[in-house]
Amino acid sequence: MRVFRRLRAKARQVSSNVPKASGGMAESRTSVIVVGAGPVGLVCALRLAGADMPVTVLEAGAAIHEDLRASTWHPPTLDMLAGYGLADPLISQGLITPTWQVRMHSTGERAEFDLSILKDETDHPYRLQCEQWKLGHLIVARLKRHAMAELKFSTTLKSVTQTDSRVAALVEGPGGPAELTADWLIAADGANSTVRRGLDLPFTGHTYPETTILATTRFPFQDHLEGLSNVNYVWSEKGTFSLLRLPDLWRCSLYPDPDETIEQAMTPEAIEAKLQRIVPTGELYEVMEVRPYRVHQRIVEDYRHGRILLAGDAAHINSPSGGMGMNGGIHDAFNLTEKLMAMAKEGADESLLDLYTRQRRPIAREEILMQADRNRARMQERDTEKRLAMLRDLQTIAANPERSHAYLLRTSMIEGLRRAALVG
Repeated sequence: MRVFRRLRAKARQVSSNVPKASGGMAESRTSVIVVGAGPVGLVCALRLAGADMPVTVLEAGAAIHEDLRASTWHPPTLDMLAGYGLADPLISQGLITPTWQVRMHSTGERAEFDLSILKDETDHPYRLQCEQWKLGHLIVARLKRHAMAELKFSTTLKSVTQTDSRVAALVEGPGGPAELTADWLIAADGANSTVRRGLDLPFTGHTYPETTILATTRFPFQDHLEGLSNVNYVWSEKGTFSLLRLPDLWRCSLYPDPDETIEQAMTPEAIEAKLQRIVPTGELYEVMEVRPYRVHQRIVEDYRHGRILLAGDAAHINSPSGGMGMNGGIHDAFNLTEKLMAMAKEGADESLLDLYTRQRRPIAREEILMQADRNRARMQERDTEKRLAMLRDLQTIAANPERSHAYLLRTSMIEGLRRAALVG
């Protein structure tokens, strides 16, 4: 039985099987409930609270998750965060990365793209390499001091109901069960979204066949691989890998060998062998963390369902190749909250929220998911001649200022934002 039920009758009250405050349950009212305290949910909360809209953030975890998730910040995302004084403190904790590469490991040949060519398009003509949780801590510190914001950690969403005039969320937190009511609910609760599943929304797409293994190490690859950038996608004789640098470590995305099971590939001996292929050291690598994950490409049909709105991975997920997932989710957050604020402050009609889907979904489908899919397919190519042809094509693009400029407008997500802004 679904725990989330859409109540369609105008002015109909929340179903009687949801406990009421009169039965001993605490009840509170807010303007917007945000489910999920990742970057997308916290950006939503910060913008809404800043517009004097009461907002409550629900997070099942006890604190901001500090495991390794997204770590690449694209130029327009930094531009957006700068408007809230968040870009500079984030930049101070990360690595400015003006170039990124596609490399041939056996020869060191590479195509390198220089984002400084976008200096007239953005205030931040580079990628920033910085763990996403650092933004989380910056925003949480602000929300804790904000009169319009309430953060509820260790609080699990149990069910949601809605009428044409309000949303009611049943939650379980440290103080026991409670009912929260609001005008709107934003589902920013990630790829395994409880809200999306409760609404029984099709999440159409597919799961890629390979499993990626993330391994982190403090080994200084930059001292051993000539001309290495902070962001590198690499073809090797055995397959492919990527190297992404953070202030204190490198993130290495590895893959099982053709004759390995995922269990075999995850053993310390197999991880060590894969790292030794990148740079033979004669000594054991210091491996900080190893984590496998499957990659999906999926999207919902509509980001709005009555008074419930989906953003970020709750609405669309993609291959991490190119680092567009978190950035696209933050772009969702800015677009959506702009509309909620216009409704609250300027009396804009609720139909404005339908524009949210029209503006953001095509960009997710045609820019984010398709670009990420192309990036993944390129790096999964095993034929040497095809790899060389791809590399030569990328080198040609990188060497041509006009073509490189157009290519980087797309891959840095600037073009997608401009395209969305034209949709009315």
